[in-house]
This record gives sequence, C-alpha cells and structure tokens, in this order.
Amino acid sequence: MSTDDGAGSPPRAYRLQYLLKRAHLRLAELTGQALAPYGLDPRELAVLVTLTQDGPQSQQELARPLQVDRTTMVAIVDRLEGLELVRRRPDPSDRRKNLIEPTEHGRQTGADATRAVDAAERTFLDAAADVDAAELRDLLWALGRDFRH
Repeated sequence: MSTDDGAGSPPRAYRLQYLLKRAHLRLAELTGQALAPYGLDPRELAVLVTLTQDGPQSQQELARPLQVDRTTMVAIVDRLEGLELVRRRPDPSDRRKNLIEPTEHGRQTGADATRAVDAAERTFLDAAADVDAAELRDLLWALGRDFRH
C-alpha cells in the first residue's frame, strides 16, 4: 500500500482536484500568516495593489478586473476605509460616483504586505525548485480563465 510521505509522486488515487486543493490550503496557510500582521486578506491586498498601480477608480471599475461582485466590493472598500488604507472622494467628472484611492498609509501597508506575500509564495515554491513562479501564475490563469463565479 502506498503512503503519502510528502516525497516523490503522490499515490495514483489522488486526483488532480485533491492535489490542487492540498496545494491551495498550504498556500492559503502561508499567505494568511504573511498577511496577519497587516490585518488584511488576499482580496483586500489585491484592491490596495490595484489602486496603487492603476490609480483612483470607482468601486465598479475596481470590481471588474478583480472579478468581485459589487456588494462584496462595497464591503471590502468599507473595511479598507475603516482601517484608513483607502479613502473615497467625489469623482470630478461624475458627481454621482466616488473614486477610491489609497492613503499614504495604504500604499505603505500594501507594499509591505506584498513583500510578505512574495516571501510566502517563495516558501511555498521551495518544494518545487524547478518551477518558475511567473510561468505557474500564467498556467493557473489559463486554466481558470473561463471560470465565472
């Protein structure tokens, strides 16, 4: 009988879904530990990074590329605003909507949290030294590209 000792190949009975789930749980554990000091979850960090890289956006504009429904985006922005990581301000071109922008504290927290998550991802990939993180990210994106939640 085959046992899973963490070395070599998995038992043949372990299906792809099971193996991906195990890998996901390990990465989620490492990422959660990395983000804990910042009080953020991965979606909140994604919002901070997007705003820092792409500039102020409306909640609707922000929700689309992150594939988050509007209700969830409102809750994320409310939480980030409560932590003083983002602020809402009126959109000068359309008074009916607000733009979300990171505060200076939000920019710094986002940068620090990103470095912590990068380190967690490197730790995760240490088990597969020959795997290129960028290639794996591209592969996972391609595999999940047509998923609609």
